[in-house]
Amino acid sequence: MDRYVDEGAGIFLRPMTHDDTELIIRWRNSEAVRRNFIYQKPFTREGHENWIRTMIDTKKAVQLMICEIASGRAVGSVYIRDIDREHNKAEYGIFIGEAEARGRGIGTGAAKLMLRYCFQEEKLHRVYLRALAGNDRAVRSYEKAGFVKEACLKDDVFLNGKYCDIIWMAAIAPAGECRRR
Repeated sequence: MDRYVDEGAGIFLRPMTHDDTELIIRWRNSEAVRRNFIYQKPFTREGHENWIRTMIDTKKAVQLMICEIASGRAVGSVYIRDIDREHNKAEYGIFIGEAEARGRGIGTGAAKLMLRYCFQEEKLHRVYLRALAGNDRAVRSYEKAGFVKEACLKDDVFLNGKYCDIIWMAAIAPAGECRRR
């Protein structure tokens, strides 16, 4: 993981551990993070431990912590889930948990690092994401990181008493970086 450093954004990625559980629960339950997720139910210790057991430990997902270089403090997390080895693709997700870390380019830097990890380490061909259509700040960050809008699904999810559009975006591995496993 030593290679996943972005000096410009002042961050590095490290593997998530069980010790990060309380931070992740606090962040995912905060209104600022929760409102931008499709899954908005309260996050629990049991749910996170089940995620580790059924997704991380089985290699169906990879979750990394976004940490500040200066302090080593974790400020958020990136992950890929539903890793599909037959088609070499996975779904990307991110959240910046610490309020003062938002709006500083950390999300864009973390997305770039995670894409590099996905293409070089996991040998994925395609990394995709879903974003709520009203989350313009996130969509701009994803575009800066290399994701491209592919579709807008009208009224795809029902949240807070109304149907919401979902934007699908993806990044494709640079030529020569993805090898079939």
